[in-house]
Amino acid sequence: MNKSTKIAILGAGNIGTSIARGLAGGKTFPPADITLARRRVNLLDDFKALGFAVTNDNLEAVRGADVVILTVEPRVADSVLKEIGPVLDFDRHILISVVTGLAIGRIEELLGRPMRIARAMPNTAIAVGESMTCIASNGPHDRALEMARLIFNDVGKTLRIHEEDMIAATALGACGIAFFLRAIRTASQGGIEIGLSAKNALAMAVQTAKGAACLLSEGGNHPESEIDKVTTPKGCTISGLNRMEHEGFSSAMIRGITVSAEQASKLYCKDC
Repeated sequence: MNKSTKIAILGAGNIGTSIARGLAGGKTFPPADITLARRRVNLLDDFKALGFAVTNDNLEAVRGADVVILTVEPRVADSVLKEIGPVLDFDRHILISVVTGLAIGRIEELLGRPMRIARAMPNTAIAVGESMTCIASNGPHDRALEMARLIFNDVGKTLRIHEEDMIAATALGACGIAFFLRAIRTASQGGIEIGLSAKNALAMAVQTAKGAACLLSEGGNHPESEIDKVTTPKGCTISGLNRMEHEGFSSAMIRGITVSAEQASKLYCKDC
């Protein structure tokens, strides 16, 4: 695939427009090659001004595309797939679904025939090119998987996983962005309580979180290895960590992730 590949994003809400923003800031897919479709098309006026094509007609968007990214809510996924099914072409189109809980087998069932299909689960950091996107397909090596990898590597990092792990990926990767944002907000509130201004506390919390993530992504070490470097006997860091654990910091985060996974597994309901 090359730069002339046309992309249609159906259901261009928060995640769909985040994908669009990320791709526009990348190197491979310019706005002129991306069509955004949603029912309330007036909400896409800002994107139209940036050079994206916008429409409220899913069929129009699919007919003009080579790659269709489905980002609609789970409750309307069945109806949208039945709507676009007649104009999907196996030889031309690649379908990438970002719909939580919607299995590839179910997509094929709704379409009534095989298609080149991949599933992807990005997070909203895709808008700034820093998404962790998990991808899966129903084939070991296929065009859909390679296209998903090409698109989402342009806006962050990708990790291929088994399709049955997609719900877990949703909880940790997609919902997880909110968990880490909440942790940063909480750290900044702690800074305010000990005397920092709100502005400075947030700036320090953001950069410290970024630094911690970079230590792991660039150094490849386990978090505890890096923690050991800043904890000394009777020191202030270990005192703070132990108090957080006493208050349930780790168990609360783990439980939050497991509850999100439980809820994610219920979002798509066949024949609801």
